[in-house]
Amino acid sequence: MSHLLREIDYLVNAPYIKAEVPEFRAGDIVRLRLKIVEGEKERVQVFEGMVIQRRGQGSHEMITVRKVSNGVGVERIVPLHSPYLLGIEVVRRNKVRRARLFYMRGRVGKALRLKRRGA
Repeated sequence: MSHLLREIDYLVNAPYIKAEVPEFRAGDIVRLRLKIVEGEKERVQVFEGMVIQRRGQGSHEMITVRKVSNGVGVERIVPLHSPYLLGIEVVRRNKVRRARLFYMRGRVGKALRLKRRGA
């Protein structure tokens, strides 16, 4: 039964799924270009930080990106296939051993550094 529901969900949401999503995973540093609407004005905001989790599947997939701004940790949860997400650029690939990096919330300064993955 769940297989049938998954197929129906895919058929309904197929037009909204983005084709050009780059390959990235938890631990990677990404640069998100987000469309911000303020009243009648629209602007593009860049949010750069570390992916601490990636969850869901299909059109419901979401990522949580964390950055430290002026000494304050800021997290943003973004639907991966949202029309307000204009682009994702992978800045750096890091090597981690977990899929959820919530322990990074308690780290500051040099403790936030991770080893690079690949070349």
